[in-house]
Amino acid sequence: MRNSLFKSLLVLLQFFGLLFCSAHAAENTIEPNNQHRMENMNQKKNPKIIMQLKYGPVEIELYPNEAPKHVERILMLAKEGFYNGLKFHRVIDGFMVQTGDPKGDGTDGSNQPNLPAEFNAINHTRGIVSMARSIDPNSANSQFFIMLGDAKYLDYQYTAFGKVTKGMEFIDMIKKGDTKQNGKVENPDIIRKHHYRARLINLTPLVYLSA
Repeated sequence: MRNSLFKSLLVLLQFFGLLFCSAHAAENTIEPNNQHRMENMNQKKNPKIIMQLKYGPVEIELYPNEAPKHVERILMLAKEGFYNGLKFHRVIDGFMVQTGDPKGDGTDGSNQPNLPAEFNAINHTRGIVSMARSIDPNSANSQFFIMLGDAKYLDYQYTAFGKVTKGMEFIDMIKKGDTKQNGKVENPDIIRKHHYRARLINLTPLVYLSA
């Protein structure tokens, strides 16, 4: 009984710790055509980010048709070098890894205005990349997280904008945080640099990030 209660509390802490959920949660239903939506997205020539971790390269496909403003923001900040040196400051084993905060403690963002929510039908399953935010649904800015497991209770609460298509095993290797401190990581892995290749005809644009 005590073990069951502890697990329930841990799930609640993970949910609210992803910076916070909105007060009025949308119904977490999975649309019947969601699989077809994902297949159609995978068939398009979407932009990609390549993160070079010390463990190996990670390819992330972005979905501008699902979250155009969020994809635009990520690409803009990456091209500007905003993510250089930033930490994976919050990592919870089996849940997610989070980065994108200049202060490295989950309280900051870029000097760009916050983004309006672009909640969509993408389910928060393993490998999905989504934008972190505060309790305000329209407060996403620069921080994002990558799902290590499935957490469908986040659906329609956070803007999913991409998916890891290669190298998920390297994401799994990112140093984990202390679950008793909401995933805070001591001496965390960082993003060190990036390289950007402009879009050419019939080529997918790539942003290279190294950690």
